[in-house]
Amino acid sequence: MLQEMQVHTISDPELRFSFGKNWGRFLTVLNEERIHEAQTSLSKMLNVSELRNKSFLDAGCGSGLFSLAARRLGARVHSFDYDLDSVCCAEELRRRYFDGDAYWTIQSGSVLDTDFLRSLGRFDYVYCWGVLHHTGAMWAGLENITGNIKEDGKLFIAIYNDQGRKSKIWKKIKIGYNRLPCGLRTLYLLGITIPMEISIMIRSNPKLYVRTWTHYQSSRGMSRWHDLVDWIGGYPFEVARPEAVLDFCLPHGLQLKKLITCAGGLGCNQYVFHKSV
Repeated sequence: MLQEMQVHTISDPELRFSFGKNWGRFLTVLNEERIHEAQTSLSKMLNVSELRNKSFLDAGCGSGLFSLAARRLGARVHSFDYDLDSVCCAEELRRRYFDGDAYWTIQSGSVLDTDFLRSLGRFDYVYCWGVLHHTGAMWAGLENITGNIKEDGKLFIAIYNDQGRKSKIWKKIKIGYNRLPCGLRTLYLLGITIPMEISIMIRSNPKLYVRTWTHYQSSRGMSRWHDLVDWIGGYPFEVARPEAVLDFCLPHGLQLKKLITCAGGLGCNQYVFHKSV
């Protein structure tokens, strides 16, 4: 199946968004409330109250927040990321909350490196939230991480929804952001988002709108500003409809256990698969 699919690569590495630098700034606002939100959302999506005696692979760990959440739920955690700044973020969280812990391993690696993934072995839970669509080779990455799931294990992924023409426009916006000098990127971001935010504010109660910034609840413990930067800058950028993801996963022995969509709109569709014995 993989041979039949077009694998997209990045012709200009300079266009790749620096996710790790954004997450490094996010750590300055991380607190117990946000960690609790992340832990609760992970537990709810996996339908578990704890992960004691379970192994958890965080493939593309980003800030390290969900590695921390899994460790707090009792899992043995292995985190990795392609972005070295993201690796540093995860190491900082381990230092803060599980300093010297033998059950949380962090290293540099890529979901596109098959030899690396093979060296990790198999896990009870493979978590890859919002990562695959930023690799430049989404389907290859998904193919690769299926090999890290134990029999009777679970895969939790999130992939941007395919909105057709709108997704193509967003891809151009993201490329435009990453082509700019760093000093101009914030102005570009504000130019794109302020009209959108004004429209949202007009259609809603102004006080409630203000609370979306002062009391941002992403259900995943993230901050609105850092989520916004991640969205505008996040490139490479690929998308998929739920049907395409399901069609891909079924031949790999993955049965859908849970699906939360963004109702055909902007955002990620979330999937939990079970690997049949």
